[in-house]
Amino acid sequence: MPGHDIIVIGTSAGGLKALGAIVGALPADIDAVLFIVQHLAADKPSLLPKILADVSALPASHPADGESIQKGRIYVAPPDYHLLVNQGAMRVVRGPQENRFRPAIDALFRSAARAYGSRVVGVVLTGYLDDGTVGLQAVKKRGGVAIVQDPNEAEYPSMVKSALRYVKVDHCLPLAEIPDRLVQLSQLVAEEEPAVTEEIEVESKIAEQEMNTQEFLKNVEAIGTRTTYTCPECNGSIWQIGTEEPLRFRCHIGHSFTANVFLSEQTQNIENALWSAVRAMEEKVTFSRQMSERMKTYNLQNAATKYEDHAKSLDDEVTLIRGIILDGFATKRTIAEAEEEPSE
Repeated sequence: MPGHDIIVIGTSAGGLKALGAIVGALPADIDAVLFIVQHLAADKPSLLPKILADVSALPASHPADGESIQKGRIYVAPPDYHLLVNQGAMRVVRGPQENRFRPAIDALFRSAARAYGSRVVGVVLTGYLDDGTVGLQAVKKRGGVAIVQDPNEAEYPSMVKSALRYVKVDHCLPLAEIPDRLVQLSQLVAEEEPAVTEEIEVESKIAEQEMNTQEFLKNVEAIGTRTTYTCPECNGSIWQIGTEEPLRFRCHIGHSFTANVFLSEQTQNIENALWSAVRAMEEKVTFSRQMSERMKTYNLQNAATKYEDHAKSLDDEVTLIRGIILDGFATKRTIAEAEEEPSE
């Protein structure tokens, strides 16, 4: 019987150092395969496989879509592509972003849980926000093992704190202890796994983008409840997925958000709209004053005064909107600080 030999690792800010510490301590003969997602800039090439290969006894690479899985290797998600795991092979696809990320940790973890069940070990390391939490929940639902980096040593602890808050984590370890635990788990026989839930099945298919519109709507209706919200990415309809924490949403295209990210996106869209209003109103102020000066050249003083008064009124409104925007920045900071508070 196989052990826990499918290891999925997710990280973001501060992840390079953390990944190096883990893969650099793994033996060349480990009876497992590693899949890694680190949040990367979409428009720049990634040197992560080369960097990891230089410090590890295991070869590392960006896989091709459909490439077969080989043990004793490290597969790294390429920039702007989701890395997904199927039975015996990988998918590398430009599916919809999840929590604003592509590649997304949740997408990788969920696909691995779907394909390999209790053989999966999910590892969440340093990073901002909460990508990885929902994916780690999927790993646990399929009987897999959940590991998180000790938040006290994580350079950016948000991701690991979120996982600890919402997932029944099996091991919370400092980086130095994670490699040995992965080796031990790879040698332990994986227990019988629970069946794939409808939620995991549907969301895995969404990530692969292999459903037509009718199939998608049918499936997402089966796992979610339609809301009155619209997607901050594409303005499409939004469904609330399940009732578990963290609260999360998907749109009809497939964009996915946890509540914190959804609120942040809504706030950003409002801010963008307000700045657009400021721009349009400032243009009108300038034009009104131009018209006022033009009326003066024709000795139309009443008209000139009306244009000038209109410009002053708009100026006051612009000042008010600017104040709303600046207050919004303070509100966003307050929310972010609240989310950083440790759970009790």
